[in-house]
Amino acid sequence: MSLEFFGERLKAVRKAKRLTQLDLSKRLDVSKGTISSYEQGKSFPSIETLIKICHILDTSSDYLLGISDDLPFKMGGLTDEQMESVLQFVSLIEKSNSIIENE
Repeated sequence: MSLEFFGERLKAVRKAKRLTQLDLSKRLDVSKGTISSYEQGKSFPSIETLIKICHILDTSSDYLLGISDDLPFKMGGLTDEQMESVLQFVSLIEKSNSIIENE
């Protein structure tokens, strides 16, 4: 698993839970920049912080780390395949926005 893969999943789950980077950073007692670094694959949380992230986002470390593709939460009655598609779509939009902003 690459750090970037972790970051993409973290970002998608955070957004699915309707939390901003600032919201998550406050709940973890870290800076917004730290969350941004995780999501960009520039750094990786400690095990203690990873556990806190999982509790806050109500997700599993297995999902965030790419060990499992099973989403541990439900989004409005969608099937697992539909939820994965939604999260992938969110990730693609974020990548597109990043490319556009950097041009």
